[in-house]
Parts: sequence; C-alpha cells; structure tokens
Amino acid sequence: MLKRKYGSRYDWKRILKKSYVEKYYETAQFTGHVSLFRMNEVSEPLFKMYGKKNTCIAAKGYSWLQHFPDDEHYSVTTVFNDENQVVQWYIDICKQNGYCETNGPWMDDLFLDLIVLPTGELIEKDEDELEDALNKEIITKHDYDQAWLENRKLKTLIEDRRFDLLELANVHFAELAKNITIKE
Repeated sequence: MLKRKYGSRYDWKRILKKSYVEKYYETAQFTGHVSLFRMNEVSEPLFKMYGKKNTCIAAKGYSWLQHFPDDEHYSVTTVFNDENQVVQWYIDICKQNGYCETNGPWMDDLFLDLIVLPTGELIEKDEDELEDALNKEIITKHDYDQAWLENRKLKTLIEDRRFDLLELANVHFAELAKNITIKE
C-alpha cells in the first residue's frame, strides 16, 4: 500500500505545537492546494545529511510549504528556516494528489524523490525503494513507469531552470504566512 502524506502533518509526533493554513489556488502559474505548516515547538530538531553537510529541515520556527498541484504526479515541499529562508525544495513523485475535509490536501507517495538545494544542487533519492515496491507488488508496473517518467520530466525542468514552483514558493509563503493560525 502507498503511503499517504498530508500537508497538515496531523500525525507527526515530533511536533508539539504548530500553526497551519491551507488555500486552493487557481491561477495561470499554479492550480491546486497549498498548505503552510509552521513548527512552533518540536520535541527535537530533524537533520538530514546531504553529502558531508548536516542540514536541519525541522526545528522550532521552521515552516514547510507544500504544493499539491491538480492533475500532476508530484508534490513540492519547500522548507523554510526560522529566518524564512529556503533550506530545500523536496519533490515527492506521487501517484496522485487529493483533498480530504478532515486532514486537508494529501499525496500518495511513489517513493522517488528529488531534492533541490538553494545552491542549485539536485539530489535524487530512493530509487531502491521504488524498485523494492515494484518487486513486492506494492505498486504496479504502470506506477513504476509513471514515477520514472515524472522524475525525468522534473529533472529536465529543474536543470533548465523552468520549474516555476521553486520561485512561486516564496510568493505563496508570504501570502499564507499572513493567515496562519495556531493549532495544538
């Protein structure tokens, strides 16, 4: 079974207090749901190793802005630090995006991920998880092929500097940050 991930992160135990807001956009640049999740209190920070650099991606004051575009096979999470600077863009390749009244926008993860750092470095992740999911029949051959097709398309757009969501994230962050409310 695919892992369903929600923009509200309602089930993330590391987060002790949070603020959250979501909005549906229908513009020339983007159509879909966008969620903004701010970490007001965490049990402990979360770090990821990129090469030899240990990078904090979740801590008090950090925010995750997540785009769930309609009719696409990806979701983009932009991580902002406590000074509202981009730490990374994390792109999940997914089977589909959707919306649930109780927990907000969601995506069904297809394992492959792309990470873009502010330096422009592009990191590919979890190819082994995709292979394993196919071998264990968690996903179909069609899902597997779709994941690789989407991965190649996004890599090309990123490398050609034509993936507009990377820049649009700052605009949506500024808009949504004005309307965020605290949730326990």
